[in-house]
Amino acid sequence: MRAFVKGAGVAGLAIAFELRRHGYAVEVADRAGAVGAGASGLAGGMLAPFCEGESAPEAVTRLGGLAAGWWDAAVPGHVSRKGTLVVAPPRDGGELTRFAARTGGHEWLDEDGIAALEPALAGRFRRALFFRGEAHLDPRAALSALHTRLVQDGVGFHFAAPSNLRHARFAAVFNCIGAEAIGTVPGLRGVRGEMLSLQTSEIALSRPVRLLHPRHPIYVVPRAGGRFMVGATMIETNEAGAISARSLMELLNATYALHPAFGEARVVETGVGVRPAFDDNLPRVVCMGDEIHVNGFFRHGFLLAPALARETVSFLERIPA
Repeated sequence: MRAFVKGAGVAGLAIAFELRRHGYAVEVADRAGAVGAGASGLAGGMLAPFCEGESAPEAVTRLGGLAAGWWDAAVPGHVSRKGTLVVAPPRDGGELTRFAARTGGHEWLDEDGIAALEPALAGRFRRALFFRGEAHLDPRAALSALHTRLVQDGVGFHFAAPSNLRHARFAAVFNCIGAEAIGTVPGLRGVRGEMLSLQTSEIALSRPVRLLHPRHPIYVVPRAGGRFMVGATMIETNEAGAISARSLMELLNATYALHPAFGEARVVETGVGVRPAFDDNLPRVVCMGDEIHVNGFFRHGFLLAPALARETVSFLERIPA
């Protein structure tokens, strides 16, 4: 059987991988010129089901538990399983206690424990939460590797493709175009996320670090080459555009609070992505006409795409021909 996937972001590539694993002949089309050109390429890449459970529905923790293993199998060597460290300034110690009460899978660390995990943070925080079972990856590198594997497995890709590309000859059509579907799929809204990338040789981190703050919580994710991805903003709007001055200042100030060495870092990139979401912030499979829409991943694309892709394709297999 032949299947067609619209969209070469994290959802589209995950669907394509599962389709190919089930023996489908697959073709993927995207209006952009490369994989991950939308919000997927701006993601943090944190495979952190326990941390996300602090504010997300239980399903995020349950389904997200599959993510690290799935990505390990799909793109070997791209998943770092070093956990997540969550810290807070002493004056905001209550935020750390609150975070612990709303999550599982963690252990408490004292100052010595923090220093053992992240020497660069030695003496800066009194207590921390360590989520040992979590992982992370570099979204752009992982999507590029997955694209290469899919091509090697015979998946056809059509970039800079028109949105109305004909697909009448396919048995199943999956629409994974993300924010482009806002206004078409009922109930889908946009949540703007802003990020920046810093580069410095003055500090090294081995794992994602989340800094809790009542007004400006952030996460800092290490990348290769002394780069760090910084993000956390969630703004209810469908508009993309450039990063706002307010968000830039808040992200920089919070990163400086994590470690003053970031004050001398170079800002090498800023980015804005509109992440599609439904009212419960959980992804859905919506059948409309002759297309199966897989959308609404909110801020959990890399975490939930594997489980949803697996469930969607397995469901398709159970439908009588």
